[in-house]
Amino acid sequence: MSKSISFCKFNITSKAYILCCFLLILVNQVFAQDNCQRVPLAISYNFKPLLLNDTAYAYKLKHKIKFEVFKFYISKITLIKSNQVVWQEDNSFHLIDIEENDSSALCLEIPEDTEFDAIQFNLGIDSLTNVSGALGGDLDPTKGMYWTWQNGYVNFKLQGTSDLCNNPKNEFEFHLGGYLKPFNNLQHIKLMVSNSNKFSISFNMEQFVNGLDLENINHIMSPSAIATELAQSAAKCFSIK
Repeated sequence: MSKSISFCKFNITSKAYILCCFLLILVNQVFAQDNCQRVPLAISYNFKPLLLNDTAYAYKLKHKIKFEVFKFYISKITLIKSNQVVWQEDNSFHLIDIEENDSSALCLEIPEDTEFDAIQFNLGIDSLTNVSGALGGDLDPTKGMYWTWQNGYVNFKLQGTSDLCNNPKNEFEFHLGGYLKPFNNLQHIKLMVSNSNKFSISFNMEQFVNGLDLENINHIMSPSAIATELAQSAAKCFSIK
């Protein structure tokens, strides 16, 4: 009888211990979320949210364009105050995929009372990370953003269709990347912030595609001079709202 009672006490104590551990993890997650400042990422076309596989958008000379894939990397997020670094994110690699709702905002664990007047980040993946080989998380090759060890990561990927494309399926594919000279296509972006407590980062897709020549150039799948030009154009499409 005593053994049975002893076992019962042990069982209850074990359940209580497990419950306490669960509650502790839950509390830690709540506090972690409280410390996270969510920075929305707005991707628009003609002042409206961009949607994949939606009714074709109007394009040059009344042509149509449809977007099927849009992904890009934001990395090395840094906050600036009076041209001085006040905070930099560790292991800062974010894959933004318009198809994944969870990636539509950056979750930054910025210390309270951090004052800044600019945010700085890279469009793409730096050369050191590229030569380190394929990694996990947002850098996992299964995300569809890794070429080979020779060319490294795709920094910016845009795919879709337009009747301006002179190929059988009217497709366009722009895979922009490269980390070796002369085609190191990593882009550095710095945006001024007027309200550090509430701001969002915007990408103007209409501005980017209006700079494309889909009739003559609609297929870029490796580092090149034109890929560098388009990466530079993409970097100019970011702004603060």
